[in-house]
Amino acid sequence: MIPRTLFDADLDGFRDSVRKFLEQEAAPYHEQWEKDGQVSRELWEKAGELGFLCPTMPEEYGGVGADFRYSAVIMEEVSRAGLSGIGWTLHSDIVAPYILNHGSEEQKKHYLPKMATGEMITAIAMSEPGAGSDLQGVKTTALKDGDNYILNGSKTFITNGQMADLVIVVAKTDPKEGAKGISLLLVESDSEGFQKGHNLNKVGMKAQDTSELFFQDVKVPTKNLLGSMEGQGFMQLMMELPAERLQIGITAIAAAEAAWQWTLDYVTERKAFGKPVIKFQNTRFKMAEMKAEITAARVFTDRCLELHLDKKLDIPTAAMLKQYTTDLQCKVMDECVQLHGGYGYMWEYPIARAWADSRVQRIYGGTNEIMKEIVARAF
Repeated sequence: MIPRTLFDADLDGFRDSVRKFLEQEAAPYHEQWEKDGQVSRELWEKAGELGFLCPTMPEEYGGVGADFRYSAVIMEEVSRAGLSGIGWTLHSDIVAPYILNHGSEEQKKHYLPKMATGEMITAIAMSEPGAGSDLQGVKTTALKDGDNYILNGSKTFITNGQMADLVIVVAKTDPKEGAKGISLLLVESDSEGFQKGHNLNKVGMKAQDTSELFFQDVKVPTKNLLGSMEGQGFMQLMMELPAERLQIGITAIAAAEAAWQWTLDYVTERKAFGKPVIKFQNTRFKMAEMKAEITAARVFTDRCLELHLDKKLDIPTAAMLKQYTTDLQCKVMDECVQLHGGYGYMWEYPIARAWADSRVQRIYGGTNEIMKEIVARAF
């Protein structure tokens, strides 16, 4: 098969460390976390001790200054193990870069070291009950009042929402404007008037805390504005979204690879009509088709990762990656459930969980329909 050339011996060793950590500290407890609706804070703290949180952050802000390949390894191992409750990627590789790239020195020194240790868990609040992929349509407002913004509105589908100590909130600082009126605010969860709704009961990702957030006259210090001036929020979002979509692609292909391997193991052992299921031509052809498509997607994903490392991954390419890999992920999961037969529909089988977890990948990070629109605009 086509070898991956992005990862050297040091990264292979790091991968082994991450895999062993997840096998010991996460996999045995994930079923309970699915019942609890969230993972334990202890897991976050242990990950922080080992440098698994915010690994790309500079050392001066508590990270280890590693390149993005180390983050990619963590994403792949979490996804490959089916540990969908772990919200490290959003924390380390979405929220932290917003603060690092757009925050003041005071904000970076105050928040990033706590994020690296797991002392502070973070989220980003974009979606609203009436505004999902349409970020310009947000209704949440943050109106200036002296040294504070008065924040009012609500958000939904917020990953890490229940556990978050700090949330980047997308709000209108100028409600009369569209994109130009959007700003990003750093809001601490213990702020008066900030309430967390119930943990949402999702089809999949049962161990991932996903919440509604409500803001009623929340006072947010003006120094918590992300950026040098109001109205920069939409531009900041557009700058960071390609990296988010790359991350979704990375997790999609790792999950598809894992599902394919689980299924190969199952059809090799499972017998029907007196012989292993893999001996049927339909099974072999389905497995071969999936292998070819997953391999092609892996090459595309690794190339996009290379572009990101060189700061050359553009918005349309990231959109193509997100749309293609998540569509393929869902296709692979469905085929693999079918090849498992009735057992594929049983929750105790990893493929059932992976099938349920995969569906949302085509929705968050911008729906795949929006991804196609972004690509089409670049023709």
